[in-house]
Amino acid sequence: MGEWWMWASFFCIVLVLLWIDIRFVGGGKSHKVSLKEAGIWSLIWVSVALLFNLAIWFWLDHSAGRDIANQKGLEFLTGYLIEKALAVDNVFVWLMLFGYFAIPAELQRRVLLYGVLGAIVMRAGMVFAGSWLIEQFHWVLYLFGAFLLLTGAKMLWAADKEPDLANNPLLGWMRRRFKVTETLEGEKFFVWRDGVRYATPLLLILVLVEVSDLIFAVDSIPAIFAVTTDPFIVLTSNIFAIMGLRAMYFLLAGVAERFALLKYGLALILMFIGVKMLLLDVFKIPTGIALGVVALILLASMGLSLFVTRKKTA
Repeated sequence: MGEWWMWASFFCIVLVLLWIDIRFVGGGKSHKVSLKEAGIWSLIWVSVALLFNLAIWFWLDHSAGRDIANQKGLEFLTGYLIEKALAVDNVFVWLMLFGYFAIPAELQRRVLLYGVLGAIVMRAGMVFAGSWLIEQFHWVLYLFGAFLLLTGAKMLWAADKEPDLANNPLLGWMRRRFKVTETLEGEKFFVWRDGVRYATPLLLILVLVEVSDLIFAVDSIPAIFAVTTDPFIVLTSNIFAIMGLRAMYFLLAGVAERFALLKYGLALILMFIGVKMLLLDVFKIPTGIALGVVALILLASMGLSLFVTRKKTA
């Protein structure tokens, strides 16, 4: 699916949502986003995605029939949930980066804005490239499946290990390449001192955030192709899932330690999706069952996390 007017409408919606995100989430100025504010905006972004899915369902129900409408609606919902779940791990990485650089909450807004914009551009490019590859070479799906299975296994093995940012090669290269100020300079990425341009720590973290976006896009884009190869469903569900990343970040910032087991759940989700893709031509797991399995793993890992960390908030 995806008539030209549907693509045009979707991109117009994205532009409007981006304007709203830039203008209103965080008030368009440097300040600490409250838990209530982040919760309200998270609910808004989820509601917009569900309304978009409902609009697709109504249009297909009228033009193509109830069965196709149900199938495409379920594909969108499943893809959206998968991408939303994997985005949580991206948020945890952002939390770790901001904590390592000791970036105050009120200065995180601008970095996160560029992080979301970068994620949208990279994922759009990967979706179209992946769609073309799958259309030309069906066996690429098996490569995606094997990659997701191995990635999930690696995530499961390294779930309790903290990355060594002090010895990060990219961070070391940037420190050698740029003169870096010792302190933050508000929301500035560069400052001039005695005619010499200095990068600020905020620029370093921005680059690391964009690199993390790229890494997670490499994981998440193949994952959604396990649900559907329809480029319109793949792109729209993916973009809607990451549109609310900034609000999700501020929502989880204060309670991230309560979800200690969530990474294990995300690893299992990746492994399940990888197996689903590898069995594509042997046994096709129905989309509804896949949605149920992903939701069950996600809810179970969140519930167990809250249970095992309950004493920390007692």
